[in-house]
Amino acid sequence: MAKIRLALIAGGTSDEREVSLRGAAGVEQALDPSKYEVVRYDPATDLARIAADAAHIDAAFLLLHGVNGEDGTIQGFLDLLGIPYQGAGVLGSALAMDKNLAKTLYKLHGLPVASWVMAESGDLVDTGRIVAEVGLPCVVKPVRQGSSIGMSIVRRVEQLPAALRLALRHDSEVMVEAYVKGRELTVGVIGNDQVTALPLIEIIPDARYEFFDYEAKYQPGASKEICPAPVDDQVRQKAQAYAVAAHRSLQLRGYSRTDMILSGDELYLLETNTIPGMTPTSLLPQAAAEAGIPFAALLDRLIELALEQPTRLQG
Repeated sequence: MAKIRLALIAGGTSDEREVSLRGAAGVEQALDPSKYEVVRYDPATDLARIAADAAHIDAAFLLLHGVNGEDGTIQGFLDLLGIPYQGAGVLGSALAMDKNLAKTLYKLHGLPVASWVMAESGDLVDTGRIVAEVGLPCVVKPVRQGSSIGMSIVRRVEQLPAALRLALRHDSEVMVEAYVKGRELTVGVIGNDQVTALPLIEIIPDARYEFFDYEAKYQPGASKEICPAPVDDQVRQKAQAYAVAAHRSLQLRGYSRTDMILSGDELYLLETNTIPGMTPTSLLPQAAAEAGIPFAALLDRLIELALEQPTRLQG
């Protein structure tokens, strides 16, 4: 059987470029050379080369995170070139990347979320509106960023302007949501028409970190990840059902990973990642391994799901 000519697309121009490149190195190493002919491309420099090579590419594996990677832009580019790729299309990628739209859709589909408001220009001068609507403590975050970049937990009203300005360095729109104290869980799902939820993972940042921020995510040993998460069956089933429902509400395909907080017996959805980290020790591959899917087999499955849909214009 002929090898699949696979474009491994990583790097890009977002704040998560280095994370993307590290993930791509692990994926390239794990891909079976008897099945795939892999060519690396970096959108920061190689968009014209991808277009020139399009007729010779069977599929693309996207390992881009953040702006111009998870927001539908590269997906639209590949759609125009007729190159299938794993994961969400243009619409699903854009919806999931925009935390305000994602939470709006979660809520419309009956999924539980913490209350939130979108910051306005006047809030930098007078934060009373925000405090009145979501209270303190609250979480301030850019609407279209990943890896907790630009995010702050605000516990005192005088901290709000600085947190808003920090978030505005990374996006023109900023969300402020009520802080929910609890255990952080994440749930991956895999599939196109038939979607299967993976085992839950609990994330416990080291005591040095107030939350699961960029350093806690990527510094070795900075966080403990427990898979399967030690929760009762009722919580497990509810979290898995919510992850599948979030995936569908955002019009996603292939795979995704939804983060949530368990506070008491209640779950609150935070966001859904359409291109989760993809090293053997990343969260979704850990959950897949617990479900009996080794890393190389997971990559094979994601590429199979990409090739099920030669065109992705429906999102």
